[in-house]
Amino acid sequence: MTKAEGAGRLSTAGSRSGPVLRWARARPSDVVDVFVYVVILNLAVEYVPSVISEGFTLSLLTAVLLKVALELVLLLKGRITNRLRSATTPRGKVAAGFALWVVAAGSKIVVLELVNIVFGDAVSLGGFVSVTLLVIALLLARAAVRRMLEVEPVVAGSG
Repeated sequence: MTKAEGAGRLSTAGSRSGPVLRWARARPSDVVDVFVYVVILNLAVEYVPSVISEGFTLSLLTAVLLKVALELVLLLKGRITNRLRSATTPRGKVAAGFALWVVAAGSKIVVLELVNIVFGDAVSLGGFVSVTLLVIALLLARAAVRRMLEVEPVVAGSG
């Protein structure tokens, strides 16, 4: 194989994209979220004794798991909130409010169990209180980074 053929093969191979790369290119904000989650999770590992991860790879995989779980929870909460707003009867409002409370509290238990099932003793997010605080920190950090990265429109004639 000539040098030119080798270079052509490399550029062709480099232009291929697997499912992860296609996802990353299509949803860069999700990639940023995972990076933010890794940072917050590793800070929790360092400063909260009940939060444990045996290595960076496990922290990264845990961040991906948390990203997926939290996206599903936020989607479910959004649907329930819409039902709560559209409920016209007191019974409907109470039922939607109760469902929202169950999802808010139950999601933390689900996250703890998911981490336990997937990673066993290699990763621990502590108990209900620590995972609740961790989730709040993840969502606040995510919102702050997204706000920081927002591109403001350039106004003609300013500057």
